Amino acid sequence: MKIASYIAGLAGLLVLTALVLHHGLGEVMHLLGEASWALLWLVPFHALPLLLDAQGWRVLLAPRDPGGRARLPFLFWVATVREAVNRLLPTANVGGEIVGIRLVKWRLEDGSAITASIIIEVLLTLVNQYIFTALGIVLLVAHTQATEQTWTLVAGLALSLPLPIVFGALLRYGKLFERMEQFAEKLLGSRSGLASLIDGESLDSEIRGLYARHARLLGALLWQLAGYVLGSFETWLALYLLGHPVTVWAAIAVEATTQAVRHIIFIVPAGVGVQEAGLVLFGQIIGIDSNVALSLSLAKRMREVLFGVPALLSWQALEARRLRRALREGDSGAA
Repeated sequence: MKIASYIAGLAGLLVLTALVLHHGLGEVMHLLGEASWALLWLVPFHALPLLLDAQGWRVLLAPRDPGGRARLPFLFWVATVREAVNRLLPTANVGGEIVGIRLVKWRLEDGSAITASIIIEVLLTLVNQYIFTALGIVLLVAHTQATEQTWTLVAGLALSLPLPIVFGALLRYGKLFERMEQFAEKLLGSRSGLASLIDGESLDSEIRGLYARHARLLGALLWQLAGYVLGSFETWLALYLLGHPVTVWAAIAVEATTQAVRHIIFIVPAGVGVQEAGLVLFGQIIGIDSNVALSLSLAKRMREVLFGVPALLSWQALEARRLRRALREGDSGAA
């Protein structure tokens, strides 16, 4: 999987390079230079949709945290780290979730409850991706007309739709993780380190418990969807700062369809090349020049780095502090 991710990342980088060279690096840099420091407003603005997303996660986790140890500010920080790992590191969009489980376990001991909340959150994210993309396609068709690219996107989403449906059904009605635990024990032995990490029965039970909390599922879904919609204003703001303003509806359409392309081709690390191709393709449909679309994508990349790198550094700093504390306690115990 890691090798495939590296190959996909290299291919995406080649696509990005080809797009920039084809449409003119000089013009792209000129547009970015014209916007200048004003583009830094994208960095603090990104905290708003991520905060809504963290609130949706908090809604799912709250029943297993009666003491309120993992409150919204902490989960917001964990969400920034999760996103940074998925966006900036070659983890095929799953490494952030594993890191998130580890970080929340610093506050809560119930690993099954934490893992279940993240699994259900990811499932709701998939549902919201389809809802948001459908909204984007409707807006795209309403303000322009159905194109070959639009129908290709619809076909791609339709072909991928059975996957989340089957996954959701297995989580709800099957004993997915219990069977995974049994398989790991047969393959690696009951005493293997991997098998000991999986408490399949408890995890399946926690997931079914979350499924039964319909109000919380709906609440988390709506918080996430609000984050998606608010996040599309980043596209609107960036285009405004680049001197090519569009309507709010056009910004939502471009953001939704571009995210859909990244969702379909998820194996490419950080969506390198995929995001740029999507913005150029769907931007042209609503009248955004290719140079402007590439400038928009690079502005988004800048925001990802400036927002994500501090999150990664804060995570590593806390990991180092915890390691030093453990070493000191070990030395004290030995003495």
